[in-house]
Amino acid sequence: MSTSAPEEPRAVSVEAVGGQLTVRLEDGRTVSIPLEWFPKLRDATAAQLADWRLIGHGIGIHWEDLDEDLSVRGMLMPQARALRKSA
Repeated sequence: MSTSAPEEPRAVSVEAVGGQLTVRLEDGRTVSIPLEWFPKLRDATAAQLADWRLIGHGIGIHWEDLDEDLSVRGMLMPQARALRKSA
């Protein structure tokens, strides 16, 4: 029996196209979330959206010009999605 904590989900690539933020994870999953949920990303230019970097070895994504950070774990939590939809 393993007592170690589950591994943190980690991003390997990010793309914002067609009103969607699509994040590919190192375990092969792909997560797509509407840019509408993140006003700074929704209102950003294509160049600003393309200027991202992974933080914490892929546990998060940072957009310097937009002063925006997203965690991969937060994108995977259904509760976080429901809260964003109702906001």
